[in-house]
Amino acid sequence: MSDLTKLTLSDALDGMAKGDFSSEELTKAHIDACMDGADLNAFITTTFEDAMESAKASDARRKAGTAGKLEGAPLGVKDLFCTEGVKTTAGSKILGEFTPTYESSVTANMKADGMVMLGKLNLDEFAMGSSNETSFYGPVINPWRKGENLVPGGSSGGSASAVAADLCLGATATDTGGSIRQPASFTGTVGIKPTYGRCSRWGTVAFASSLDQAGPIAKTVKDSAILLESMAGYDPKDSTSINAEVPNWAASCGQSVKGLRIGIPKEYTIDGMPAEIQTLWDEGIEMMKAAGAEIVPISLPHTKFALPAYYVVAPAEASSNLARYDGMRYGLRVDGKDLNDTYERTRTEGFGDEVRRRIMIGTYVLSAGYYDAYYLRAQKVRTRIVEDFENAWQTCDAILTPTAPSAAFAVGRKVNDPVQMYLNDIFTVTTNLAGLPGISVPAGLDKNGLPLGLQIIGRAMDEATVFKAASALEDAAGFTAKPETWWV
Repeated sequence: MSDLTKLTLSDALDGMAKGDFSSEELTKAHIDACMDGADLNAFITTTFEDAMESAKASDARRKAGTAGKLEGAPLGVKDLFCTEGVKTTAGSKILGEFTPTYESSVTANMKADGMVMLGKLNLDEFAMGSSNETSFYGPVINPWRKGENLVPGGSSGGSASAVAADLCLGATATDTGGSIRQPASFTGTVGIKPTYGRCSRWGTVAFASSLDQAGPIAKTVKDSAILLESMAGYDPKDSTSINAEVPNWAASCGQSVKGLRIGIPKEYTIDGMPAEIQTLWDEGIEMMKAAGAEIVPISLPHTKFALPAYYVVAPAEASSNLARYDGMRYGLRVDGKDLNDTYERTRTEGFGDEVRRRIMIGTYVLSAGYYDAYYLRAQKVRTRIVEDFENAWQTCDAILTPTAPSAAFAVGRKVNDPVQMYLNDIFTVTTNLAGLPGISVPAGLDKNGLPLGLQIIGRAMDEATVFKAASALEDAAGFTAKPETWWV
């Protein structure tokens, strides 16, 4: 594997700017790495020929002095973002050979900034999953392996696995209940979910519209800031897009956290949590204290209701969003004896078990007689969770918690136990319900040598503080571990 694939995004951009190597050389090295890493199953579709053409064009723009902020960087795109002329599957059979004639706003922004797209990354079907085992295209394998294949987390498992294995310099991802941060924790990478509305959802296949938010998975906090600066921005095509300028978040990295108030919520200490997760959290608290931050105990009393509320709201919105996949306009069509039979056959064959499960739950909680008992009550809980955070911000500037309740687990271990799988989101769903930014930073290893992450949560629209705190945590943790390259 070429040394060029070991670079961070920041270092790669600097190297190209200095003329140490070209985008063409960098892209070729990453294509070779992707081919070597095929056993990880991180990609659904590769676009290597187009990537080399894009790299040549990037080198020409750099010579002409018109380089963008991502100029020439080989990156991966989660296969939930529509890409013009490139098949988009959402990890599902039902989309078939669907090839969009348009580009998602997020990837359009990145291409305008000079991104070289290596291909489309694997994911849990329609982003529904916490292990990347529900994809029609097979499970993604975590590059961290201790005697058995491990999951990379989900739903953005392909993105996390590709970044951790140095197949790309960074990747787009999406987060509905933790689908950026939990895979980042499982793979020793950095993943940020920004404030809801920071990144346009236009052209991104919808799961739960009030929760979905795009963000990056990267090798470092600074790299994630660089990527998010390109991905974010106001989009009039998305009614939930926030009309605000995109700050220079990369400049926040490395700033002092002296005097910054870091809240520690007592409700995130849960029964049955592995001792090493609690130990890592305690170490993170000491790291932030040593960096000059002030540690403040806080309470988020409705946290215990977040997971059940999420698993009412998200399936309800999914059942509505996925109604469009009926075999009539695009994707898979399985003909039946009449229209209703065609609908039923198409959706039965096209959707996997987990997607069908969530559609059925969602339809149930929205049905007459149950709407008030479930969906309306879950929305009221969501309001209380927002209020909890508003109260917390009176005494702290950011919040430190674990990212996930465990390290990566073996492929097949939890896939048939939905409740155990859903518990993976216990520390992450609150930020989605409240629309807040949250980032996972690799901070240590468990007893088996697998990565564990810590999460920084910030106020809405205050990604600058999140990046500042995350950068301080990253520096203090000094996480440099890498998986052995068994897949080559």
